[in-house]
Amino acid sequence: MTWNVYLAGEIHTDWRDEIAAGVRDAGLPVAFSSPVTNHPASDDCGVAILGAEQNKFWHDNKGANINAIRTRNALEKADVVVVRFGDKYKQWNAAFDAGYAAALGKSLIVMHGPDHQHALKEVDAAALAVTETPAQVVDILRYVIDGTLDGYPD
Repeated sequence: MTWNVYLAGEIHTDWRDEIAAGVRDAGLPVAFSSPVTNHPASDDCGVAILGAEQNKFWHDNKGANINAIRTRNALEKADVVVVRFGDKYKQWNAAFDAGYAAALGKSLIVMHGPDHQHALKEVDAAALAVTETPAQVVDILRYVIDGTLDGYPD
């Protein structure tokens, strides 16, 4: 079986690449999906495809709806959803993705630093694991997929 893992959240660091490399190095059968990580394209897809909007609300609404087509389908197909909350921006979309994944009954892994613990307490409570690093996510995937744990004999 190939596991479908959706990588949601913060788009300004290379955490997705770190997880993909770790999974590849571990030889795990994982297929990844994610939102569009080109921030300007994600923001402007609606008006680029459907036409300009003078009102910023409708500009954003068009883009959010088109992005939701990708996000909803990927979340519904996912076996595991990883949501990363970064330090630089408030990722309201990441919180929404975590809530949507929880509502779908998906296995949810949340990743953030200790400074977000209080703000994300409800999101953390819905997660099956709360991590701080991509390496911890890879270790979880290795354990749940092939049952191996570093330091323990096979």
